[in-house]
Amino acid sequence: MGNVYSYGLTDFQAIATGAAVLASGGGGSYHDACAIVQQLADQGYTGTVQVQDYDGATNACVLAIMGSPDAADNLTLTAVQNSISNTVAVMQAYTGMQPGAFIPVEIGPINSLVPLIGAAMSGGSIWVVNGDGAGRAVPELPQTTFTAPAGPAPSPAVLASDAPTLVAAEYAVLGSATASGIESLAGGVVGGFGGYSGIAMWPSNAGNQFALSGSYIPGTLEQARQLGLQLLQAVTPLSTQAVAAGIEEITGRAARAVVSNFYITSVTQSTSSASLDSGIIRLDNAPDPAQSTETHYLYNLNENLIMYSAASTTPDIIAPDSICYYSESTGRGFSNASDDLAQYFDATTGRSTGNMVSVIAVQTAPQLYNTPGVVASFAALLRNIGYAGGMPPA
Repeated sequence: MGNVYSYGLTDFQAIATGAAVLASGGGGSYHDACAIVQQLADQGYTGTVQVQDYDGATNACVLAIMGSPDAADNLTLTAVQNSISNTVAVMQAYTGMQPGAFIPVEIGPINSLVPLIGAAMSGGSIWVVNGDGAGRAVPELPQTTFTAPAGPAPSPAVLASDAPTLVAAEYAVLGSATASGIESLAGGVVGGFGGYSGIAMWPSNAGNQFALSGSYIPGTLEQARQLGLQLLQAVTPLSTQAVAAGIEEITGRAARAVVSNFYITSVTQSTSSASLDSGIIRLDNAPDPAQSTETHYLYNLNENLIMYSAASTTPDIIAPDSICYYSESTGRGFSNASDDLAQYFDATTGRSTGNMVSVIAVQTAPQLYNTPGVVASFAALLRNIGYAGGMPPA
């Protein structure tokens, strides 16, 4: 069944740090993730969470925070814990299933932590699956491996707000035969909850022959932890090339630096009615765009989807390949959440802060690429932002 790990607070921090690079600009705010780990320490948490491969015999579900990272700006541990508690309580009441394991929906600074925090809240009765549904963060549920034909049905999907008690919480139980159906229904619900929500879905139990077995990408939490430890333990910030080489060694997926030590010189962001943040990030090789001799544009929908060079007719990187942020100025990755971008772009002055930014392309995890419908789902998102060209090869 593979290795069994015991993760404590140091590991939680390392996972958030590695995920901030691997998440392709999404998965929640790294700034908030660091604050949440510190708040967990301040609460006096000294325990560990068991992390292992799914055993195909334990009641489980996918657990996450869904919605706009900017709507969840300055997300707190209390808000996460309340969202988890309310979501899991409604799922249990509706299905009669007592979960024994949680699995991350994606790799991201927040969404890699959510199942770990949920397990920590259980006092040891719940463990976490060492894997996720994408090997990166994704804009929508259909872009995950859980949608594979042999996987579990996505419903019932439970969404719940972060109210301090279940009695005070707003919640919804959604039913659909497809992940795209759940995504469509959930967008309006999350907006009604204030832009973000806890979500539990894809239940796996004896009734569906524990269908999460084989429907996730194994090993990805530990990969995020290993990368995070490399970044945290470095005496000085690693070079972009060293981080790309580390990603390739840890994940087994090809990784390359596409731009190194550029500057964010423009940010345009907005939040849709479906609680997705969309935006355009401009990167220049000088802090003042008037002095720049090379410019690239990143288009995102929570996560980075495509990057162009102003000097080329061909995109630099196209999703589902990951478009990952790293900074040699800070030695960290980051997301498209406003509080993360603030270290690199001053929204008040409209100028770069002077902190450098690199972009690393990471090849799609084979299991994600080969899941029927995933590449087509990414292609549909790209068409919505104006790209209808070819998709990257497996």
